[in-house]
Formats: sequence, C-alpha cells, structure tokens
Amino acid sequence: MSNNILETFENPKIDREYTINFEIPEFTSLCPKTGQPDFANILIEYIPDKLCVELKSLKLYFVSFRDKPGFHEDLTNQILDDLVKLLNPKYMHINAEFNVRGGIYTSVSVTHEK
Repeated sequence: MSNNILETFENPKIDREYTINFEIPEFTSLCPKTGQPDFANILIEYIPDKLCVELKSLKLYFVSFRDKPGFHEDLTNQILDDLVKLLNPKYMHINAEFNVRGGIYTSVSVTHEK
C-alpha cells in the first residue's frame, strides 16, 4: 500500500511529549480467501516526534483499503509500517479489532518504539 495519500504537519509542541489517539470504527478490507468484506475497529496511539499526520489524509488512506484483500495480520502491520515511515514517531501502537469471521474474532496489536 502506497502512503502517498498521507500528509503531515509539523508537531506544534515539539518540546512536550504527548499522546495522540485515533479510532477508525469503519475500517473495511477484503478477505483474501473469499473476497467477502472484513470490518474492523482500528485504534492508533502515538507519540509524535517532528511530524503529525493530517486527519483528512488519514481518512482517505483508510478508505483506500476497501478493495484491498489482505490477512488481518498483514494489514495491521502494513498500516504500522506506512505510518512509521511517514512520521518517524517516538512511539506508535495499533490495535485492529476485526469483526467475527467464521465464528472467530481477531485482534492484532503491533508496536513501534524508537
């Protein structure tokens, strides 16, 4: 997934360490086996360094997954990789809580620390 959709802005309070949290409750992608839609609630927590992610671009980035097939584990790690490459944050944690598929709920958590 290309992150050329994502935009940044300078951290307005670079001299203070603080946490930013996002919740994306309408994440959708496609099951790579069946082609059926998968739904998830994505929770992002990060401590910015020099850059912050711009929200409209973040929304468009997540919409770009709608037609993308992928396993839950791969998609969650791809999101972390894209955001870390873009922002180089001090800390980032992503938890993807996928809705039931085949009688099983899946939650995938990934973390980056400098």
